[in-house]
Amino acid sequence: MIERRIDITTAAGRMSTFVCHPERGGPHPVIQFFMDAPGIREELRDMARRLAAAGYYVLLPNLYYRSGVEELGPFVGDPAARERIFGYMRTLTIPLVMDDADALLGHADNDAAASSGPAGCVGYCMSGQFAVAAAARHPARIAAAASIYGTRLVTDQPDSPHLSARQAKAALYFGCAEIDEYAPLEMIERLRESLRDGGVDAEVEIYPGVHHGFAFPQRPAYDKAAAERHWERLFDLFGRTLRDQPSRQR
Repeated sequence: MIERRIDITTAAGRMSTFVCHPERGGPHPVIQFFMDAPGIREELRDMARRLAAAGYYVLLPNLYYRSGVEELGPFVGDPAARERIFGYMRTLTIPLVMDDADALLGHADNDAAASSGPAGCVGYCMSGQFAVAAAARHPARIAAAASIYGTRLVTDQPDSPHLSARQAKAALYFGCAEIDEYAPLEMIERLRESLRDGGVDAEVEIYPGVHHGFAFPQRPAYDKAAAERHWERLFDLFGRTLRDQPSRQR
């Protein structure tokens, strides 16, 4: 496995990004991995490595670079730390992160280890919306996008994911916790109805009996069976949409 931390130039500055991919057998399909609210940490890098070990070129950017922070440190059980995290989270918008997604794809297009063919993206928690938005922004490039217990999937904004998903041509997957104060089942049902009405190629799956954050091994909400199911679903999604597809000319 090859892994490195690099700085990618964006319209707003330099975005530190963890990149990992297999050493051989490339070029590898690109996957953008959008972080959850607590930010970059070894837990997420390990998850990126798991994707890369399956044959992908994975980009895990620090979306808080505009705020001058990267690793925020422990937060479980610390109300002050959680409030700082929510403050950083509120600095992000879909348009800002889409500028970052453009820069990530631009970097991949100039790396021989990365395929120029169909790409994928996955977002957790606050970033589920960003994965959907990236698929809508790049319908000719993003062939698969996954939102795992994503928040703000239905809003009153024109770029709400439940609406922008209709602009995507990707296969979309929404893995949702049954018990989730940040993404209640009422919101998920509205999302499901909008996707169905819009004829979107999407699957919405409720993981029964689990809480928001179930896929993160270091969280109290971690549920091994549900976490492994989510990995199975991701590998199936990316395997059938990104593999054995033609690359574009660089």
